[in-house]
Amino acid sequence: MYQAVRARLRALVCRARAVRRDAGMVTSEYAMGIVAAVAFAVVLYKVVTSGPVGTALRNIVQRALDGRM
Repeated sequence: MYQAVRARLRALVCRARAVRRDAGMVTSEYAMGIVAAVAFAVVLYKVVTSGPVGTALRNIVQRALDGRM
């Protein structure tokens, strides 16, 4: 019984150590994440500042400000 518990505990510890070794990202993964985030931000900025979307947002804000309480 003692050996079975000890073997199970050893397996759990080994598994936990293996997970910890691969837990973080390396520098290249951070760089790719940043590039993707910046690209998404640029696309979102272009969409929001385009004519039709800008007009729609302006109309929404105008209606919200003109609303009665």
